[in-house]
Amino acid sequence: MFNCTMRVVLGLLLVLLGLCGSAAQQDGFTKVGEIGEFPETAARDTADESIEDTTKQTRHDIWAELRALKDTVSDVRVELYLLQRDNADLQTRLSSGERELLVSKFRVDLLEKENADLQTRLSSSESELLVSKFRIDQVEKENAVQETRLNATESQTSGLEGEITDLQTRLSSSESELLVSKSRIDQLEKENAVQETRLNATEIQTSGLKGKITDLQTRLSSSQSELLVSESRIDQLEKENAAQDTRLNATDIQTSGLKGEITDLQTKLSKSEEAIRASESRIDALEKQNPEKPKVAFYTALTDAGQVGPYNADVTLKYSKVFTNIGNAYSPSTGFFTAPVKGVYSFQFTAASYSKGYMGVLVFKNNQRIMYYEKSNDGRFVDYLTNSVVLELIAGDEVHLVLPPNHHLFESGNNHNTFSGALLFPL
Repeated sequence: MFNCTMRVVLGLLLVLLGLCGSAAQQDGFTKVGEIGEFPETAARDTADESIEDTTKQTRHDIWAELRALKDTVSDVRVELYLLQRDNADLQTRLSSGERELLVSKFRVDLLEKENADLQTRLSSSESELLVSKFRIDQVEKENAVQETRLNATESQTSGLEGEITDLQTRLSSSESELLVSKSRIDQLEKENAVQETRLNATEIQTSGLKGKITDLQTRLSSSQSELLVSESRIDQLEKENAAQDTRLNATDIQTSGLKGEITDLQTKLSKSEEAIRASESRIDALEKQNPEKPKVAFYTALTDAGQVGPYNADVTLKYSKVFTNIGNAYSPSTGFFTAPVKGVYSFQFTAASYSKGYMGVLVFKNNQRIMYYEKSNDGRFVDYLTNSVVLELIAGDEVHLVLPPNHHLFESGNNHNTFSGALLFPL
C-alpha cells in the first residue's frame, strides 16, 4: 500500500512539472515576438490575449493542484506513520505469539510425556488389579473349604460338649454321695473338684481344633488316673478301719455304688477318647486332600554402580539387591528365576536411563525371547519404562532379563531398575 501511494505522488509531481514547462515555453515565445517587433494583426493580438489568459488560469490551477498535492503528501505521511506504527505493533504481537507458541509446544511435549508415563502406570496397575482379583478368588475358595472343615469340627465339638455335660452331671452326683462318708468322702470330694475343674477346662478347650482336642484327651486320661488312685486309697482305708466294719457298712455300700459310677465314667471317657481320635483322623484326611499352596515371590533391584552399559553384545542383568525372596527361587548371583513348581507366574520390571541414547530390556524364558522393550532418552532427565508378563511355567523353567547391545541403564542408590515376580496359582 505504501509503494502504491508513493507511485501516485511521483506521477502527480511529474505531471505538474510538465505543465510548468509548457507554460514557461509559451511565455518565452511571447517575449521573443515583442523583441522582434513583427507586425501583427488584430486577430493575432486577440489570440495572444486569449493564450495569456489561459496561461494565467493554468498557473493558478497548477498552484492550486500543488497545494492540494502538498496536503495529500502530508496526509500520506501521516498515514505512512500510522502504518509503520501499526506494523511495529503487529511485529511485537507476532514475536510475543511466537514465544507463546514455543512455550505451548514445550508444555504439550511435557504433557505428552506425562500422559505416556500415566498410561504405562495405568497398564501396570490394571495387571496388578487382575492379579489381586485372582488371588482374592483363590483365598475365598480356601476360606470356604476351611469354613466347611470348621463347621464339621464344631459339630463334633458340640457332641463332645454333650458328653462332657453328662460327665459333669455324674461327677456332681458322685460328690453328693461322697459327702456322706468322712475321710473317704472328703478325699473324693477334693479329687472330684479337681476333676470338675479339669473337665471344665477341657470343655472350653474342645471349642478349638486338633491341639485343644489333644489337650482334652490328656486331661481325661489324668482324670482316669486320679480315679484309680481314689480306688486305691479307698481300699487302704478299708484295711485300716477293719475294726469299724459295723459303722462303715453303709459307707461300703455307697463306696461300691461310687465304684460302679466311676466305672461308667471311665467307659464314657474311653468313648470320648475314641471320638477324639476319629476327629483327628478326619482332620488329617482333610489336610491331605487340601495341601497348602506353595508360596513363591521375589522383589529385587539392580545395583548402586551408576551407569550400566552400553556393551557390544547381550549381557544378562544380575539384580543383586534382594529385598524379598520367598521360596528362594531367584538367584542374585546368576540373575535367573527358576520355577519350583508348575503354575502360572507374574513378572514385572522397571528400567531407567539418564544418558542420551537408547535403553531397553529383553525378557527370556529359558532360551526363548518373550519380550523386547526399548525407549530413547534425550539426556535431559531420568526416563523410565515398565512392563509385565504372565507366563505358564513348569518346574525347572528359567526366566531372566538381558541388556541388548548398544543400550544402557542408570542406577543410583534409589533403586530405579527393579525385577519382581510371584506365583499366581499352581497347576
